Amino acid sequence: MTTGETSAQNNSEQIEAWNGMLGAKWVAAQDRLDRMLAPFSAALLKTANVAPSERILDIGCGCGATTLEFARAAGAKGRALGVDISVPMVERARERAAAERSTATFEIADASSHAFTRGSFDVMASRFGVMFFADPAAAFANIRSSLAADGRLVFICWRSVAENGWVTVPLRAALAHVAPPEPAAPGAPGPFAFADAAHVTSILTRAGFRDVAMTPFDALLTLGAGPDALDEAVAQSLEVGPVGRMLNEQPQEVLSRVKESLRSEFAKHVTPEGLALGGAVWIVTARA
Repeated sequence: MTTGETSAQNNSEQIEAWNGMLGAKWVAAQDRLDRMLAPFSAALLKTANVAPSERILDIGCGCGATTLEFARAAGAKGRALGVDISVPMVERARERAAAERSTATFEIADASSHAFTRGSFDVMASRFGVMFFADPAAAFANIRSSLAADGRLVFICWRSVAENGWVTVPLRAALAHVAPPEPAAPGAPGPFAFADAAHVTSILTRAGFRDVAMTPFDALLTLGAGPDALDEAVAQSLEVGPVGRMLNEQPQEVLSRVKESLRSEFAKHVTPEGLALGGAVWIVTARA
């Protein structure tokens, strides 16, 4: 059995999740999520600094927001390919590209094991799409093989839960009514798998990357805007993110209590500009 085959099998749980209810929720909330994550998309695009005619591989592209931006930066002579394991999200990305007449293309693929053409990209980028690999060192080694000599790696990943108010505030409300989930093993696949900078540096070094740098970046995530900011933020937290996952299969009475606690907690953070909470990430860069 090859490393790629092993990685693909190990990632089967993630593939199932993102092709089920989780992927459908992200497609339904696409507009709100793009707005919420906009500061991090902008930071990713600035750091990647894509030049006209460059070739970009966007890992975990989701509904395509960053890939479409990379396609604009690369221009007609460049190439922007977004890959994701979620069929519904890739279908949505293709719809958006067609509507915009974008040159961006999208494939359903597991980047940890997909047989990319060697040396076919100048930049590998990702906005929160690389923290879910079952064997991250093997996955990044596979991705590195697709980069040209001296190709650039840039991705954004969450720092610790404690540093991210968009998680801790709704969690505080939910945990008054729901038992906390079993803590994940350090570095286990998930949104916060790359919170530890030394762990990420070790993974990328073992995968063959050099000049690894981890730069902290903080921004506000707008969970709700306009006159319905509070309702929108509550709905967002119930649909996606850690609280949403905690509430799967909970009875309606528990959901109702959590919803009221969320409203009470979020009401403390409403401003005339909307409802925004802090987000803390690493901007990770390296060379092939």
